Amino acid sequence: MELTKFGHACVRLEKDGRRLVIDPGGLTDQRAWEGADAVLVTHEHFDHFSEEALRRAAAARPGLRIWTNSSVAKRLDGLGAQVAVTGEGDAFSAAGFDITVHGAWHAVIHPDVPRIPNVGFLVDGALFHPGDALTVPGAPVGTLLLPVHAPWSTVGDLIDYLREVAPRDAYAVHDGALNDTGTAMVEGFLGERGPGVPTRYRRLAPGMSARIG
Repeated sequence: MELTKFGHACVRLEKDGRRLVIDPGGLTDQRAWEGADAVLVTHEHFDHFSEEALRRAAAARPGLRIWTNSSVAKRLDGLGAQVAVTGEGDAFSAAGFDITVHGAWHAVIHPDVPRIPNVGFLVDGALFHPGDALTVPGAPVGTLLLPVHAPWSTVGDLIDYLREVAPRDAYAVHDGALNDTGTAMVEGFLGERGPGVPTRYRRLAPGMSARIG
């Protein structure tokens, strides 16, 4: 499959002419929607989910299907069969991609900040998007989309997460708030110079693509 990054947390996967978009939020380049057949949404934060954009896309493309957790689905009330609720342990097919769902909750930001539901998606048994959590899916992962910058994690957490999931490749996501200096600092710990992380770490600029598998 082909992976294309569309800024911050959103990616688009393409296979056999079918397009699957994951987490098109308020920071997403609108080109991500071009030719979309299905959408996966991990949770309701604005940088992963845009109700306005999803409703607009669903209206323009009646065949578009959206899979997400119950919290997000409630905000898409009225879209009927275009929206399907999913949760941890589920498996389904979306636009020709085989999906399994892992995890249930957003990472803890602070004890005083209420947690919200968050699901991660393993696509074709090959690529995992965890959303805003460091979920270990309990299945082999060839390519991990790694949320490299968030108020709920440290670089140390990311190193341990890469060691536990042990993917062949990791691509940076959730990096929209990093400037060039921050990006280089993170890469210094997670890339080839990192402390004992065998995973190949890469960062795609918005609009860039890579072949997966």
